Amino acid sequence: MNRLLRLFCVFPLIALLAAPLLAQQKEAEGPPIPNDPVLSVVPKKTFTNLRIRRPVTITHAGDGSNRIFFAEQQGVILAVPNDPEVEETEVFLDIEDSVRFNPKQNEEGLLGVAFHPNFKENGEFFVYYTIKKGLVSHVSRFKTKDGVGDPESEEVLLTIEQPFWNHNGGSIEFGPDGYLYIALGDGGKANDPFGNGQNLGTWLGSILRIDVDKKENGKNYGIPADNPFVDTEGAKPEIYAYGLRNVWRLTFDRETGACWAGDVGQNLWEEIDIITNGGNYGWNVREGLHPFSKEFAKSGDKYIDPIFEYHHNVGKSITSGYVYRGKKVPQLVGKFLYADYVTGKVWALEYDYETKKAGKNYRIEEPSNPPVVCFGETEDGEVLMCAIFGDYGSIYEFVSAE
Repeated sequence: MNRLLRLFCVFPLIALLAAPLLAQQKEAEGPPIPNDPVLSVVPKKTFTNLRIRRPVTITHAGDGSNRIFFAEQQGVILAVPNDPEVEETEVFLDIEDSVRFNPKQNEEGLLGVAFHPNFKENGEFFVYYTIKKGLVSHVSRFKTKDGVGDPESEEVLLTIEQPFWNHNGGSIEFGPDGYLYIALGDGGKANDPFGNGQNLGTWLGSILRIDVDKKENGKNYGIPADNPFVDTEGAKPEIYAYGLRNVWRLTFDRETGACWAGDVGQNLWEEIDIITNGGNYGWNVREGLHPFSKEFAKSGDKYIDPIFEYHHNVGKSITSGYVYRGKKVPQLVGKFLYADYVTGKVWALEYDYETKKAGKNYRIEEPSNPPVVCFGETEDGEVLMCAIFGDYGSIYEFVSAE
């Protein structure tokens, strides 16, 4: 995502209206910038022999092959062995001709990939992408043929109409319950003008949960019986949680099963959430912990607080990562890795699942301040990080500081 474009998207009203800018100037200065302790860990470039276009997803297949998959936003999924010295990639799936991507409207494209928990047996994997024609996103099932993804095998599960080109979300991940979770933005523009975040009658602004192993009621998927709104009149039964602006990204802690999400803010606050069944996370009534608008507020609604937030004097676009459960970097174990795309800062956050409180927020020093667009987890639990420079990505691993 172009940094200048991102700044415009974060502050559309401020960019257009001078008076609100002056009125909010003092507030925008914000609280004192935290003096975060520095962790003795550094990002180190890896897979330096590869040239990968705009990799917005890094994942693995869970099939014992230890391969790493990079999803290029333009519509190609590449596979490589988990070897930092590898020099060539294998095209695992190429649907670029079907994918809508415009570098000037760069929140579209191939945005998410998830492999079925039984991929080794059934060869199924799932892709979230914006289609070539119109403002429409698909979540589709694909199957492999001769060891690679078969574009002709596509089966569309969800067709999602988007009112604007931005805020598409795009994370798709299988939870420990075997269901597919789908993070959708509020539809875009600014301020959630249609109130999608608080509207259970639309998928937008929500996290969906579906059963891809069933086909029910004429759909290519089933609805888990314990989805929270299956019996709520007028509500979409696929919704698992709502009140979200534009989750980037959604991941699961492989040890506890907790669902983590970073929700990109609008004017002043970026937030980190633990997602729970039926939770309302407040957008656009709130931004983080703070009042935003009363237009779509409903009497009696209760909102789940973020576990952590930071002001725009620290960063302006959160890139959410993983709870580290690898073995190479003991200092990171149990900490949640995340970054800010605009400022290039990287952190590791402590969190206590028993008290449900965040602990220390550690800075990970990176002098180049890379524009971090995604994190990824390898099959053995190590975490990779990707920054996009121009048309190509740089991949980082985490190592102990010398």
